[in-house]
Amino acid sequence: MEAEQVVQKILDDARSKAAEIAVEEQKVLQAEKDQFDAESKSYDEQTKLLAKQAAEGTELQILASARMNVANELLAQKRQLLDDVFAEAAEQIAKLPDAEYLDLMQKLMTQAVRSGNEEVVVSKDEKRIDAAFIKKVNESLKLSDEKGDFKAGFVLKEGKIKINVSIDVLLTQARQELEIELAKELFND
Repeated sequence: MEAEQVVQKILDDARSKAAEIAVEEQKVLQAEKDQFDAESKSYDEQTKLLAKQAAEGTELQILASARMNVANELLAQKRQLLDDVFAEAAEQIAKLPDAEYLDLMQKLMTQAVRSGNEEVVVSKDEKRIDAAFIKKVNESLKLSDEKGDFKAGFVLKEGKIKINVSIDVLLTQARQELEIELAKELFND
């Protein structure tokens, strides 16, 4: 074998080996590319899923916030309506004709009396509840010299015990009960 043939054989072997290495390298590169593509696809899917979950979470937060705002607005409107209704009720009670007003006060006083020895404190502006009316309701009751700072109704007082039957207190109690019912209705929906 001549030197030229030896060189040629070495070159051919080198080229063949280089081609094999290139093919092998191409396979490795393709495998790495496939793995990268798979990981990239998985990452993209996870990113989309997380973005979707975040969007849904944000959407749920927005919906919950909107519901709460609507509920608060509705509650505010109902409270305003209650304010108006109870203010009107207080005015109507104060403006009742004498016979109706005294009939109402007699019923309230009869229900509120505990011992029968109480004093009846009336409003400083009260003109309809007097000593004669109180005796008619219960002989043992007496009109107090003390005057209260309320619009209508009375306070029964025996020693340190007071039973407030003023219209302001009665309407406040009725309002609190109504507000509890409204809140239950509003927040159970």
